[in-house]
Amino acid sequence: MSRNQLDAVVAFLHVVEHRSFRAAAADLGVSPSAVSQLVRTLEASAGVTLLSRTTRSVGLTEAGALFLERAQPAVDQLDDAFDVVREFGGRPSGLLRLNAPRGVIPFLIGPVLDGFAKAHPDIEIELFADDGFADIVAGGFDAGIRVGEYLQADMVALRLSPPFRFCIAAAPDYLAARGTPQRPEDLKAHDCIRFRQTSSGAIYRWELDDGEREIEMSVAGRLIVNDTPTMLAAARRGAGLIYGAEPTIAEDLADGRLVGVLESYWPHSPGLFLYYPSRAQALPKLRVFIDFMRGAAADFAAQMPRGGG
Repeated sequence: MSRNQLDAVVAFLHVVEHRSFRAAAADLGVSPSAVSQLVRTLEASAGVTLLSRTTRSVGLTEAGALFLERAQPAVDQLDDAFDVVREFGGRPSGLLRLNAPRGVIPFLIGPVLDGFAKAHPDIEIELFADDGFADIVAGGFDAGIRVGEYLQADMVALRLSPPFRFCIAAAPDYLAARGTPQRPEDLKAHDCIRFRQTSSGAIYRWELDDGEREIEMSVAGRLIVNDTPTMLAAARRGAGLIYGAEPTIAEDLADGRLVGVLESYWPHSPGLFLYYPSRAQALPKLRVFIDFMRGAAADFAAQMPRGGG
């Protein structure tokens, strides 16, 4: 690919992003006529029209959409390559994007991230709260935090916490009014606060363990939420039974705001892990964060409330 062709591809991508030749030109710091000429050159090289133009709008042709689908990732990878080599020359810097469940974030904001920020003042930290099963590569994140059983096989993982359980609990007033379930099938007669996963839109199925086999259940209830604090607040008000990681519920269980039920069926989880794609380790900002978290894992785990099992 010639230098002119690469410039033309970049101009095309900016026009598509802004849906305007003028806005693309302003972004690139050149004239609108220069952008127009680059796109015409690209179309001539491709032998097909990529953009449909009117006096009021710019849109993609079918061929343009196909070209965009393949060109955008390629240019993004080039940008990543430049970022990598730039960062090798100096102190770790740039924006470190982390994805973590909302229930985990309080244990990150504190000694862990404060210590990292002081040690690496040239690194900005973006902490994205996400209770779904995020694809961190597709989402543009450097790393994520999730329970071990939900990690993709091609990820590198660093343990952050000991194993813990997933529990079922409800407010004392709810149990007094509706009764306490004794067996998993009793859940069918209860209001269960259900959880919609942000990434997939699916309702999470409760997972139990009777000692011999794993049980996966679709529960019913009048309330659906999509984050942990909302789920906990609703349970405390007596809206129904909840299902969640024991560290996020442990304080409520300890002070009696919530009462655990069906405890013999609570399944065990491997614990929380920091995870990231192996190729991303080349970025200095991520390498120093991994090293920091390896040393801070004990502090992170110590901040998390512990359950009784």
